[in-house]
Amino acid sequence: MNEFELIARLTRVLPVNATVVTGAGDDCAVLDFGLADKLILFKTDAVVEGVHFEQGAPPEKIGRKALARCLSDIAAMAGTPDAAVVTLGLPEPFKPETVEKIYRGLSALAQKYGVAIVGGETTANPERVFISIALLGTVNRGKQILRSTAWAGDAIFVTGELGGASAGRHLDFEPRLDEARWLAEHFSVHAMIDLSDGLAGDLRHLLNASGVGAELMKSAIPMSRAAKEIARKNPFGKTPLAAALSDGEDFELLFTVAAGDAVKLHDAWKKHFPKLKLSCIGKIYAGEGITLRDKSGAQQLDAHGYVHFT
Repeated sequence: MNEFELIARLTRVLPVNATVVTGAGDDCAVLDFGLADKLILFKTDAVVEGVHFEQGAPPEKIGRKALARCLSDIAAMAGTPDAAVVTLGLPEPFKPETVEKIYRGLSALAQKYGVAIVGGETTANPERVFISIALLGTVNRGKQILRSTAWAGDAIFVTGELGGASAGRHLDFEPRLDEARWLAEHFSVHAMIDLSDGLAGDLRHLLNASGVGAELMKSAIPMSRAAKEIARKNPFGKTPLAAALSDGEDFELLFTVAAGDAVKLHDAWKKHFPKLKLSCIGKIYAGEGITLRDKSGAQQLDAHGYVHFT
């Protein structure tokens, strides 16, 4: 049983109450606590040594990544982060100086985005470090963007470049908070998700939630320099396209808008975010699955993103 099969089994019947606007199944839970103009966003995420970072990784970057993953999920809902608690699991023995450096990296990113670290838990954990963060944020009432509201005919956009994150970007990525809020303020974004598990995997999550399918243009998928360099050094490994589709940990935004807004959005983006690439990579259609189109035609895309327990 893989990660997503397990999640589906565990979330089949979960208790809810009157505060729940959106529960399990999106980037964040959306809760209504009766604030006049705000809804609450609630998210938890974890990083584990040997899975999300290697032993010997710079501790400041480990701490930074632990929080950045949660911030990226807040971005996917077009929200603003507010406060977090941290659960830290440590093997014995550990070096206090290393733990302080983890917190230094975490705190620096928190200060950058106005996040208060308000408590947490510390526990022993055999063999490896893990860090789990629970994060609260807010979003303007009615402005939250879900995975489940893509429409047939929408254009599909992605920020940045994809693939090859393991070359170092997986520890240094920037959560797209400012970009997501700008999108929500200036355009009608129908659906959005952050790319944590790879384009092929996360697009499927959005499509399944929305009950639609997608066609991607092979030539439009933005492949990172790192993915190309890795392929150059190992021509028998993944192609840059395969890396862009399935590597994961890009933490870019994938979103859909009405096709009629696509050109206007692209032009406005270049003026507001000239250093960050934005690519229109395909379209949503009524149906299911993903097709990949090139000069020779369209074929079913079988690639998936990263999946735990496989």
